Formats: sequence, structure tokens, C-alpha cells
Amino acid sequence: MANQGCSRVPLLVLSVPLLLLMVCLVMAQGGAKLITPKLLASAQQAYGASVDKKLRRWGALLGKSQQSQEMKKLKRVNYYFNQQITFISDKQHWQKEDYWATPLETLGSGGGDCEDYVIAKYFSLIYLGVDQKKLRITYVKAIKLNQAHMVLAYYAKPSSDPLILDNINPTIMPASRRRDLAPVYSFNGLGMWLERMRGSSIKMGDANRLNMWVDLLVRMEEQGLQALLNAG
Repeated sequence: MANQGCSRVPLLVLSVPLLLLMVCLVMAQGGAKLITPKLLASAQQAYGASVDKKLRRWGALLGKSQQSQEMKKLKRVNYYFNQQITFISDKQHWQKEDYWATPLETLGSGGGDCEDYVIAKYFSLIYLGVDQKKLRITYVKAIKLNQAHMVLAYYAKPSSDPLILDNINPTIMPASRRRDLAPVYSFNGLGMWLERMRGSSIKMGDANRLNMWVDLLVRMEEQGLQALLNAG
């Protein structure tokens, strides 16, 4: 009778490292589904050996954030791309007036403009399980700079004051506090909206009306980023 109740203790001790191993495997698989050997090989051909480390860091971010709370996902992804990308205009970077780079092109080249920050954040968050209904790629006017700008808006609920993920101001805050931005229109993979100053919006149709968006999606598939496209 003296042994009753003690036989499970070794199993409990073993279960702790086993649980840690399972968590690590889940984290690793989260990034591995995207950062495949095939993707790494093609990226190295295009951008050289240095891109390997950049893509593995991206995969590690996605892996460790997979089980995080949604707000933590927003903060990690916003901070990561704001740190990893050096701002450069499309004219300097791609010799084009306007070019929407894929996340691979942005990370591989190490630079991008406001659209490229947003695109990388948008697809990373969808990959992490954030419902794309909550995310809108939003064109705004940056009032102080007097120029067009793009940010990512996150709506916790359809009627919420959206949170703004931005490369100009790295602090995530509600749109109502971003008096320096005037919304124009927004879109995601589900539609397009005409934005109004007071937070309401009017749906205008399908995002596939945007040629730049369609071209972006085609290049992402060609570059082996299907895991991002299929995540939503």
C-alpha cells in the first residue's frame, strides 16, 4: 500500500520536457511550412547566400508566434518588419514609379517602401491565423508629409476603431489617435472599401480590380509563397 499514489510521479517529471519538445516542434513546423528547402534554394539563386539567414529568421518569428495572443502577434510582426526593412522608394529600388514587392522580394533585397512593409505584415499575420476580415491594407494621406502613404489596419470587430500598424510611427495605436493620417480607401483579399474620415466605410467591390494586387498575388505564387496565399 505504501507505493500507491507514487507510481505516476516519474511520468509527471517526464511530461515536462516532453511538453517543451512538443511546443518546440509546433513552433518549428509553423515556420517550416513556409520556409521550405525549395524556397531557400530559389531565394539564394536570386539574392545570394545572405538571404538564407533572413528567411530563417522570418520563419522563426512565425513559428514562435503561432500560439501567441492576437495582440502579441500584431506587435511582433509590426516590430519585426519595421526593423528588417530599410525604406527606399520604388524609383530607386525597382526603377519604377510604383511596385508592390512580395515579402520574399522585400526581405531578399532588404528594402522597400510603405506598401512593402504593409504587404509583408498583412500576409504574415494571416499566416499566423489572424482572420483577414480583421485586416485592411489602407491607403491614407500622411498629412504632415503631404504625400500618399499606406498602413495596415486591424479591426478587432467590424465596428471597432482600427489599430494602425505603420512604418512611419512604429507604435500601434487606434486610428482615432492618428490625426496625421487621412484615410482614402482600403482593401484585403475579400473586398475594397471607400474610407470616410469618421471611421465609416463603403464597400466598392472586389480587390481584384486592382491590377497591382493581382500582379502581386501571381508573383507570390511563382516565387513559392503558396503557404501565405493559402493561409487565408
